[in-house]
Amino acid sequence: MKPGRRSTDDGRVRRHGRLAALSALTFGIVILGGCGGSDGSSSASAVPGSMAQVANQAQAASAPQTPSANQPYTDLTTYSTSATSGIASSLVGEKAAIMHYQWTSGSTTINYTTTTGHLTAMDLASGAPEATMSYVAYTAPSTNGKPRPVTFVYNGGPGSSSIWLRLGSFAPTRVATTDPLLNGTSWPNYPLVNNSESLIDTTDLVFIDPPGTGLSEAILPNTNQTFWSTDADANIMRDFIIRYLTVNSRSSSPIYLYGESYGTPRTDILALALESAGVHLTGITLQSSILNYFADAIEAVAITGSPDQLALETDTLSGYLPGYAQVAAYYNQVSPAPVSQATYALRSEAFVTANYNLFKNYSLYWTLSQLGAPTYAGPPNFPPTWLEKFWDAESGLTLQAMQGYFNINPFNITLVPGSTIGRYDGRVSLPNSDPRLQSDGDPSDILISLPFTNALATQMPDYLGYTAPNAAYMPLNDAVIEAWDFSHGGQPLPDTIPDLLGALKLNPQLKVLAENGYHDLATPFFNTEKQLARLKTVQGLKPNLQVNFFQGGHMIYLDDVARPQMKADLAAFYAGTPIAGALTLATLPQPWADEAPAATPTSEAVAAAAP
Repeated sequence: MKPGRRSTDDGRVRRHGRLAALSALTFGIVILGGCGGSDGSSSASAVPGSMAQVANQAQAASAPQTPSANQPYTDLTTYSTSATSGIASSLVGEKAAIMHYQWTSGSTTINYTTTTGHLTAMDLASGAPEATMSYVAYTAPSTNGKPRPVTFVYNGGPGSSSIWLRLGSFAPTRVATTDPLLNGTSWPNYPLVNNSESLIDTTDLVFIDPPGTGLSEAILPNTNQTFWSTDADANIMRDFIIRYLTVNSRSSSPIYLYGESYGTPRTDILALALESAGVHLTGITLQSSILNYFADAIEAVAITGSPDQLALETDTLSGYLPGYAQVAAYYNQVSPAPVSQATYALRSEAFVTANYNLFKNYSLYWTLSQLGAPTYAGPPNFPPTWLEKFWDAESGLTLQAMQGYFNINPFNITLVPGSTIGRYDGRVSLPNSDPRLQSDGDPSDILISLPFTNALATQMPDYLGYTAPNAAYMPLNDAVIEAWDFSHGGQPLPDTIPDLLGALKLNPQLKVLAENGYHDLATPFFNTEKQLARLKTVQGLKPNLQVNFFQGGHMIYLDDVARPQMKADLAAFYAGTPIAGALTLATLPQPWADEAPAATPTSEAVAAAAP
């Protein structure tokens, strides 16, 4: 049990949302192929395979709908995810394992197909093969005579496969974690269960592994590292999506993108690339966003190694504090205890906005402290105790929480003395003596990393019917982020608000949903609000933009309270109906005054998006 754990909102408060909270306050102010099968309707090359363990997979997937139609596939190809690797085109195939199941939730039953294998992304201009990309698709037949929506889903990193979203979020089965609890559970062997909150009743889902992750590999003369840059990555994802739509005759379907973490700047750039190529999207979902790397000075300095990226450090300090305050409330370090997370978020945002000019005095030292390098800023410079006590009254934070934030040490080890709290989910903590912290300093990463890879080892051969005995699936490739070229639009780091604006100008009907976890200390929710608010600077722009919030961390869907709420909000989003309590562009706070207004993409970005 987590120390000082307090009860969280039960969902009814959040359903009133930030708009209701705002009115209550008196102050202002994060695998199918042309040769192998199309959405499971065509045959794939197959070898006999046992489904004997399927019934044990999660109360899992229910028994196969039509076992005789199942086509397991053993892929004998050797794939490599190293930087300099590439596979010969003669060894590439578009074959897949195809399995059939039923999904149930309440009185709803959906017959669905899983398709697991590879498709070849091809250069739009020359038609040359670029990469063989592994994917898993979950598809179902239409029930109304209209094409079902298809959603392309991916994680971020850079260097992450799509395993985390596929096994944790809205596929028909999921890994049942105990988020945010870590100790005293079945870790690291969480079960696979039927996912009552799956989106299979709303949309088909295609989970994509970028080159160098999963079982995806560049095709010679390209190597994996060819696609390890901001723009090349977006373009190879564009080319995969176009290939999938072509092979499966899905161009008339409503098309959606769903990206998490680094997958959100990828989505902004990818949306512009697809629209520029004539593929018109219906909607995009940005979950746990980092849309402008310059506005997160911690990330910017960590990536570039340069203190030149500290220009927006006050925005960073101010952007992180409301999320930190939500975590402090979880550990009973807010007094009085907040009435709801939504109202307390507004109070925290009001506090940092009112004190922004004072924060400027301490933001440089604070930012470098989070990087473990405070000495570069000279002698310690933190607010005096009298000022912190004054701020306590304004913010509700205890003196311990306030001094844990303004500290020579990173706040993840100062908020709860003797413990380390999670970056991905601040509610997950471990005592500093826990040996697992020696190899992974984030308890919330420990919560899921080994359990998800354990689940993958049994799910792929048994439930998905796919085996690759000569290759190892790469869930997260650290070599990718170490080699990644983050430059974009003529700048050393990506600011993708111009790309989002470019996509909206090409397609004014594009729906945009931004989902945020209150306890996410990797991509804090207030940062996302402030970046999207830059769209306010564009005269006449009226985007169909909604921003919603949930209890939970970076991987919001792991939270058993948040996941049903996310499902309901996503169902409304796909149906084109307003989400209760969501912010719109008009109700977002004003952008920070020192940030660039939203502007159309630079000529470099436009050129990169062009096919």
